[in-house]
Amino acid sequence: MRTFAFSAAENVDQAIIACESNNAEASYIAGGTTLIDLVKLDVMRPERVIDLNRLPLKEVERLDDGRLRIGALVSNTDLAHHPLVTQHYPLLSQALLAGASTQLRNMATTAGNIMQRTRCPYFRDVAAACNKRDPGSGCDALGGINRMHALLGTSEHCIATHPSDMCVAMAALGATLALEGPNGVREIAFGDFHRLPMDRPDLEHELEPNELITHITLDTPVVGGGSHYLKLRDRASYEFALASAAVVVAVEDGVIRDARLALGGVATKPWQAMEAEQALTGQPAKTESFEKAAEIALADALPREHNAFKVPLARQAILRALEKATQAAMNS
Repeated sequence: MRTFAFSAAENVDQAIIACESNNAEASYIAGGTTLIDLVKLDVMRPERVIDLNRLPLKEVERLDDGRLRIGALVSNTDLAHHPLVTQHYPLLSQALLAGASTQLRNMATTAGNIMQRTRCPYFRDVAAACNKRDPGSGCDALGGINRMHALLGTSEHCIATHPSDMCVAMAALGATLALEGPNGVREIAFGDFHRLPMDRPDLEHELEPNELITHITLDTPVVGGGSHYLKLRDRASYEFALASAAVVVAVEDGVIRDARLALGGVATKPWQAMEAEQALTGQPAKTESFEKAAEIALADALPREHNAFKVPLARQAILRALEKATQAAMNS
């Protein structure tokens, strides 16, 4: 592992100043569950690492307008079990507990989860061609073993899957990120934060240089909504999704009044299926409506040699999650 300078920031301003000083390649670190692995693999090569753990960003609070404000450093474990989350956003708790292991959830932070990088083996192998790691070098996944790779949001330059479970739930729930950097504070919708690869897979998000996420604010809960997170994977624990679905629905008199649907394990970013959501709204809460929505959600899927099975698998994830969420909504 390469050597790097290390410092700990006491506040956000100090972290930003430390990151932009000395013109060095710098990275922020909180839980380190992604960064340390990638530094050891020589995929990321920071010359300076700034520890954020002393920053006062570990609170979860409900705002006056009913939204939930989450500090960037709240651990995945604390967030999953927080009473405001389990009561008002059970979908988020389910998704968090479906990810990683207990030990990793204890270390991983909310903002770190949002910023985590793909587990594509070609990205993590410095001997392989990867446009995300080394722009212009090519993509070995296109003609390689691409069983775990994406079907949606891909390009001829990258088919790496976004790995997060938490982010799939947030894409369904709706959220706003508060970002702070040398140019001040700004907000961005969660759905606009992660970029599609297009011709620049190395540009993964909308953070400006030396910016960091300080808070995540979840939208007001859907009134009368039922929800469900379903993750399909090769084994029951400590495994990334082959396909997952996060669903929130509100049902009145057997008709879907509001629908939120996001997919994981099949896309290059947390994937909100907006056209499928629109197709569900105003329709009977029946299997026929769910099947149509699943068809719409996967209409643009581009399977590769080894991952075509993900299309029917994702379809089943959508159907089963919609059934569970609808039952919860009608029983609430």
